[in-house]
Amino acid sequence: MAIQKILVVDDSPTERYFLTDILIKRGFSVSTAENGEEALLKIKADKPQLILMDVVMPGQNGFQVTRSIARDPETQDVPIIICTSKGQETDRIWGLRQGARDYIVKPVDPAELLSKIAALG
Repeated sequence: MAIQKILVVDDSPTERYFLTDILIKRGFSVSTAENGEEALLKIKADKPQLILMDVVMPGQNGFQVTRSIARDPETQDVPIIICTSKGQETDRIWGLRQGARDYIVKPVDPAELLSKIAALG
């Protein structure tokens, strides 16, 4: 099944706008959340088909939220791509261990993002 509904989770309004703009221009339906707590509420209310997750956010960080989503039987089937400025290999490995399907380092390259989404769909 092709991915249509994507939730973008990032505390930066600029990043949310940038990612939303890329995705809407490609025909995706996009919703956004400013932090992990808001993301968890939105996922329960209207389950997305993909989540783009920042790591460094107030409250729960993206690794913690990813782990919560991946361990919840109701949401564990939703793939997560971590989009973060944390570019160390240890961060990437840790993100994947928390349940993320993929990992992109900011600044996000639109072509890389779209190819990773296509690979999941």
